Amino acid sequence: MAKKRSKRRTHLGAHNPATPTAVNGHINSKDPKSMVIRMGAGEVGTSISQLAADVRRVMEPGTASRLKERKANRLRDYVTMCGPLGVSHLLLFSRSESGNTNMRLAITPRGPTFHFRVDKYSLTKDVRRAQRHPKGGGKEYITPPLLVMNNFTNPNSDHTSKVPRHLESLTTTAFQSLFPPINPQRTPLKSIRRVLLLNREQSPEDDGTFIVNFRHYAITTKPVGLSKPLRRLNAAEKLLKSSKSKKGQLPNLGKLKDISEFMIGGENGAGYETDNTSGSEYETDAEVEILETSARKVQSANKAARQQEDGSDDEDDGGHKDNVERRAVKLVELGPRMKLRMTKVEEGLCSGKVMWHEYVHKTKEEIRELEKKWEQRRKDKEQRKKEQKANVERKKAAKAANKQQGRKGQEEDEDEDEDMEDYDSDMYEYGYDDDKGFDSEGLAGDAEEQVNSKMEEDGEWEDEEEEIADGNKQGKKKAFKK
Repeated sequence: MAKKRSKRRTHLGAHNPATPTAVNGHINSKDPKSMVIRMGAGEVGTSISQLAADVRRVMEPGTASRLKERKANRLRDYVTMCGPLGVSHLLLFSRSESGNTNMRLAITPRGPTFHFRVDKYSLTKDVRRAQRHPKGGGKEYITPPLLVMNNFTNPNSDHTSKVPRHLESLTTTAFQSLFPPINPQRTPLKSIRRVLLLNREQSPEDDGTFIVNFRHYAITTKPVGLSKPLRRLNAAEKLLKSSKSKKGQLPNLGKLKDISEFMIGGENGAGYETDNTSGSEYETDAEVEILETSARKVQSANKAARQQEDGSDDEDDGGHKDNVERRAVKLVELGPRMKLRMTKVEEGLCSGKVMWHEYVHKTKEEIRELEKKWEQRRKDKEQRKKEQKANVERKKAAKAANKQQGRKGQEEDEDEDEDMEDYDSDMYEYGYDDDKGFDSEGLAGDAEEQVNSKMEEDGEWEDEEEEIADGNKQGKKKAFKK
């Protein structure tokens, strides 16, 4: 008998972590979730489709990675599923009739919605093609990126500026809510593998533009002050503890007499070079001190007390701890790149009152008129909701009344059936009449039976009987002749 297949990818038998904290230490059910959608799946083109896929990759792991859009899908289809799935943000990519690429950042369920025009963009494959040593495809995407925002607020702006101060604060809050917050005391340093940089281009003339540059980088670190052979040995030690293929990645010491030849590079030591003495130094963006996560041996209380009496501690003469390591940090761009120009901000979810527009500016009188219109729309909407609720309640009451009436009719039918069971069914089967008795042939009241009875009274029925008898005799004679 064949073995029953067990579903392991999405069911209880899967090798999934028991808790989300087993993945990166700080993800929980309250973290923001997003959906990156291309509106008009068959009309936006391959480039925008690939751009949406790249942005979806940036938003991992808190996004719908395997979302498949259809041409028939509408915005309301996705909005309907935001509540059950816990989606908090929608990133909508589309193409206008004039050929412009647009991106909308909407916060569910009630907005606001930020409209951006993508002035320029570069796909991930283009960024990787331009690099000499591209990076990606590893474990960088199992944790959310570190969000770095620059110049989003202008210290000289106020409510009268072309880009008001409250709009800058609202935009800052919207982008900050895309990713879960980081707790410096609890977040493991190794879980931060990517950085998303959002830089606003400040306009010195205050021309009312809000332009954001979108960049995505991977964070790489490297020990500082170590020679290249020693770094290779460290990498080989980590490789031996892993389950990856070790072919071609371990240093070849077969032709050397001693390990010192590998370390110093010859008899005179001319080959020993560090990052400070080598000709090709490691280009770094910064140097930081990182606490090593090496395992420590648990000491007994007596041994710890003796060490305290001797005055020994974990610090060396220079005052630095032994488990602190200096590492060089370098950022490698992963892509995509985008230059976003904000054009409009709406109060609702892709609808509602326009809070700010780059090109259209209203006077105070026009704003008051719009406020009156929106207030009237709000009242009409509330009135329609009340009418709909009243109609629903009325239909429910009518349905309940019909159901109750149907139950009463059913009870009456059951009573009639019980009364009918008191009579003998044979009486109705053979046409019993209380006044006249049985009608064996069931001909009572039949027209033929009335005609026959009248013919019998008039004496005509005897002539009919003689004719029938003569006909039968003639038929028998013909049968004998044959």
